[in-house]
Amino acid sequence: MTQNKSDKPIGIFDSGVGGLTVANAIRQVLPGERLIYFGDTAHLPYGDKSKETVIAYSTRITQFLLEQQCKVIVIACNTASANAYDPIIHETGNKALVVDVINPVVEHVVNNSSYKRIGVIGTKGTINSGTYVRKIIGRNPHLSVASMATPMLVPMIEEGFIFDDISNAIIRSYLSKPELDQIDALILGCTHYPIIKNQISKYYNFEVDVIDSSRIVANSLRNLLIENHQLSSKPKPIHRFLVSDFTEYFQVISRLFFEENIVLEKINLWK
Repeated sequence: MTQNKSDKPIGIFDSGVGGLTVANAIRQVLPGERLIYFGDTAHLPYGDKSKETVIAYSTRITQFLLEQQCKVIVIACNTASANAYDPIIHETGNKALVVDVINPVVEHVVNNSSYKRIGVIGTKGTINSGTYVRKIIGRNPHLSVASMATPMLVPMIEEGFIFDDISNAIIRSYLSKPELDQIDALILGCTHYPIIKNQISKYYNFEVDVIDSSRIVANSLRNLLIENHQLSSKPKPIHRFLVSDFTEYFQVISRLFFEENIVLEKINLWK
């Protein structure tokens, strides 16, 4: 029997736990969808890898998710979205829809008339690509965009240094730099960063709009599925969580986000 396309799963990938923020938002916005999440923990972080390496990892994971019959590939990683979006589009062809985490946020920002100066923080790979600045200014040349690489945040989060003096000191060190002076909004240009969103908001005394891409991406995905008549409403779908290397922290964070007993499957796609 041929499977109805709307019943097929949504594939989501990131280098580590960060994409779980997107997966969790998708689960909340689209409770009838079945998710297959792949965390490439053996190769994290992507932010300090070359463009060619990020493309190689991203396209291989995309191939795997297509083999799992995914109807959508969600690139839940800003570095992969900035560097591998076009190759992933080419890889998927007409086999699946593709959603990244940059374009929906750009759309959100340029449609908000209250923003004049926008800050972007992310990995070196995302910031050096210039994708956010290019796309935002391309859509609205009247906006001012300041971007800054914050490479220590991902390893800090992956190692579990959150909500403590160490993480607060690192966050303060980055956000106090003059590049981010006088901003109205700050784009969290890495899917790991929503985990420390409250600490970032607190630094700004909650006076700067800290933009978490996860809910924006989930709503964009919902609209795309409706537009393509692929929305599923299956009761209590069973999700899969795969990693390329097991880490105890990934297990802890995944259970925290999904409030259920997550069983991780370890799989090596690069044998």
